[in-house]
Amino acid sequence: MDWPHCPVHRLGQAGVYIVTCGTYGRVSIFRGAERLAMLQDALMRTALNYGWGLQAWSLFSNHYHFVGESPADPRALPRMIGHFHAETARIVNEMDGAPGRKVWFNYWDTLITFQRSYLVRLSYVHNNPVKHGLVAVATQYPWCSAAWFERNASPSFQKTLAALKTDYVNVRDDLSFDQVDATW
Repeated sequence: MDWPHCPVHRLGQAGVYIVTCGTYGRVSIFRGAERLAMLQDALMRTALNYGWGLQAWSLFSNHYHFVGESPADPRALPRMIGHFHAETARIVNEMDGAPGRKVWFNYWDTLITFQRSYLVRLSYVHNNPVKHGLVAVATQYPWCSAAWFERNASPSFQKTLAALKTDYVNVRDDLSFDQVDATW
């Protein structure tokens, strides 16, 4: 029986997962360019070290999403997330002079099993800064994968994702922002 107060992590097979996590209390701890850049660098480094291939990401002051292809054993995800959260919490707590402050809350992961679901979630994560009203065009937001995707994906793949509607996607994203987010 699942525990109703904690997300279940069913990591039984390799594949592509979408992961979402918010800060504790939805507080905008990572506001500002320096903190978001640190968060992005840590995510890239940690994913690489654990063998996860990131395909889309969006990082904000109080939450993040990523779509990543697991290594052969996806059970490394909790260790990867734990490492990422511990490192970024330590750094931001040092910046704020707040040792021991709880920074991160539970994370949610879902294995993506259908091609269309995969494509919609890629588009959703790339365009999440627009959904949150931070930019008019996702490529303008430096802490997401939209600009990277635009530089690296084929024009036909970009066109395919752009045609998808993402307003019905079931992704935990009810994480509201403080007023300071508009200034990054």
